[in-house]
Amino acid sequence: MADGESRFGNPLIVQSDRTLLLDVHAPRAEECRNALIPFAELERSPEHLHTYRITPLSLWNAASAGFSAESAINALEEFSRYDVPESVSAWIKETANKFGRLRLIPSAQEDSGLERLYLVSGSAYVHKEISANPAVKKFLTPCEYEAPEGSGIHVSEEESKFCFSLKLTDRGIIKQTLLQAGWPVKDEVPLTDGSPLEISLRERTLSGKDFKVRDYQKEAARALIGDKGPGTGFGTIVLPCGAGKTIVGMQIMSELKTNTLIVTTNISAVHQWIQELRDKTSLSPEQIAEYTGESKSIKPVTVATYQVLTWRPDKAGPYPHFSLFRENGWGLIIYDEVHMLPAPVFRVTAEIQAVRRVGLTATLVREDGCEGHVFSLVGPKRFDVPWKELERDKWIAKAECVEVRLSLPQQNQIEYATAGSRAKHRLASENPVKERIVSELVRVFSGNKILIIGQYLNQLERISQMLGAPIITGKTPTAERDRIYAEFRNGDMSVLVVSKVANFAIDLPDASMAIQVSGTFGSRQEEAQRLGRILRPKERTSRFFTLITRDTVEEDFGSNRQKFLAEQGYSYRIILYDDEHSFDELLEPLSLESGGMA
Repeated sequence: MADGESRFGNPLIVQSDRTLLLDVHAPRAEECRNALIPFAELERSPEHLHTYRITPLSLWNAASAGFSAESAINALEEFSRYDVPESVSAWIKETANKFGRLRLIPSAQEDSGLERLYLVSGSAYVHKEISANPAVKKFLTPCEYEAPEGSGIHVSEEESKFCFSLKLTDRGIIKQTLLQAGWPVKDEVPLTDGSPLEISLRERTLSGKDFKVRDYQKEAARALIGDKGPGTGFGTIVLPCGAGKTIVGMQIMSELKTNTLIVTTNISAVHQWIQELRDKTSLSPEQIAEYTGESKSIKPVTVATYQVLTWRPDKAGPYPHFSLFRENGWGLIIYDEVHMLPAPVFRVTAEIQAVRRVGLTATLVREDGCEGHVFSLVGPKRFDVPWKELERDKWIAKAECVEVRLSLPQQNQIEYATAGSRAKHRLASENPVKERIVSELVRVFSGNKILIIGQYLNQLERISQMLGAPIITGKTPTAERDRIYAEFRNGDMSVLVVSKVANFAIDLPDASMAIQVSGTFGSRQEEAQRLGRILRPKERTSRFFTLITRDTVEEDFGSNRQKFLAEQGYSYRIILYDDEHSFDELLEPLSLESGGMA
């Protein structure tokens, strides 16, 4: 668009500090937002202008998935209202092209009885910079590399000169350390195949339903597996809750046909994986095992929790269950909800680097800022699809997000004003007015299957007693938890109260409404998971209510959570609560939507 007048209506302003301002009211704003998803990160999302930023990690994730610097620049130029600053275009090219300038390749022989790997670069400058970096040079030994004939390893003349060797066991830590130094490593060391396991997907499930893997699920699996050659077979797949990440994992298993270790967030999620594997694959019950605090068996397909792997008798001692990573000839490790991967697992670098591995998640956001660890140790993002795109194609439900703002009772205001910051958050979260609003919402929208989600157990127990609804918390025994989930799925109950234990990896397909009464200090990660509880496809619009105490810290935390929803293309409707008629404006759209998803 060379014509200045024709560009004036474009939605994007590209600034020299690499921030991108998206005018959400401009024509093509939605198209532009989808174009930014592969290579930019959302930072702020107020009503009119959303702020994105291009970061090195966002570009390297894009580059690893085949998205070039030129594609990113072309997207900016297509949607930008003004000329894209030359400095931004130059920085994108320079930064994105760092991916692939360092390659990790296998050894062709054993050196002094210890297998080694080689880190090569075609640049004398890169070689010198790394040589001078004290954080990495203790792991690296300068050398020359000569690929033996017939090895299939392609090394240029420059790379053979600018080379380091390293121990096989340092494979993960060197990738992690170099990423922190601004140099992503393209890992081309072949992965082990693992013990063979015959596994296929059923065309009709054991429960009697037709079963077919969706096209985008097959595409996600292909993006990870590639041609099974060097540089493929590891990475992260980002799909919305409700889009079938478990199916993607099983599709990968059916293509690789190898012993598989699946690690997930809690025992209920373990049981759900096992149920899905039995229902939709050719595996027999004798081939699937549970490795948790309650049962520790190892079979060709083993499903474990992060908690049992990271348990240790004392803080300074070893992790006794890390040995699971080395057992049973695993050819594939699936990290369910990889954004929750505990930091101690990052230290098991030698074992997890040699095995094909996939991280499944709805969001790469980690509140601890360790997205780079996921990139370097599990693998870069291989596949992503916008939530709104799947909503448009009716693979996930249409959702409406409603923030209900309410006042703190006068008798609590003095206590709030004099409290410390943590106490302020709890007082706002446990505002007693919320319980009355929950009761009104359950009555007004009685035709829905409703989840009530919160952080504080006393509050949730009061709501459970008030509604006569069952409650699931971390203290609920596993058998009882599974029974309650099953009754909710089967339609034997329509209202369920849950603590944060239900945030992750729980499939409640018929839930059509969620009421969030309190959360964890504005976690975007948590918001993604809670919204995901109601996104399974259905014939009605799902609603996600968040109750916020106005003029308190809860408003600030709430705005942080909204970042995630805005990034996915959802808009917030805000209702200032006065009385039970405050929800009248929602009733008319509900009746119009009853015939099907918009």
